Amino acid sequence: MKEYFNNIWLGLFTVFVGMKVTFKHLFTRSVTIQYPDVKLQLPERERNRLYVNMDDCIGCDQCARACPVNCISIETVKSLPTEDLGKTSNGKKKALWVTKFNIDFAKCCYCQLCVYPCPTECIYMTDVFEFSEFEREKLDYSFTTLTPEEIEEKKSNFAAAEAEKAAQKLAAAAAAAKKAEEQKAADNKTSGDKPEDKKE
Repeated sequence: MKEYFNNIWLGLFTVFVGMKVTFKHLFTRSVTIQYPDVKLQLPERERNRLYVNMDDCIGCDQCARACPVNCISIETVKSLPTEDLGKTSNGKKKALWVTKFNIDFAKCCYCQLCVYPCPTECIYMTDVFEFSEFEREKLDYSFTTLTPEEIEEKKSNFAAAEAEKAAQKLAAAAAAAKKAEEQKAADNKTSGDKPEDKKE
């Protein structure tokens, strides 16, 4: 019988405690904001979507190597001696065409580890955090400023230059081998024409 009344008292007591909390918040001012028309100010050290300033990127691949989840993929093509790629904002000369610079935000963990090793500070965190997509492939952002035609042109130019350089090396090696053979033949002829020492 005693346990029965204890259970009734415990039930009522817990209801009163819950109602106390409810009534306490019933008369406090609402803190709801009208999102997305009104947005809270982000903290100073927030980590959101990355952005890459391709004008300052030198294709050094430091950020991709620092990424713990391999969400950054970079491909570069060496520029020709006749091409001038200009300089970055901090005066560093550019020597590579960046033909691919993709960041897969579906993989990114927003750790900001890719930002610190960049020598030109071209990759940094922004305040953009609303970029959800229905298709996962759309979260793979491409920051390359070159068109597909320009990319193919840079690759073909570099391949042609490398082929020409290899052909020049082969020609130089063949010329050196021919010269060595001629020299050897001349030495053999000289040694053949030389009179033998007479034995006494």
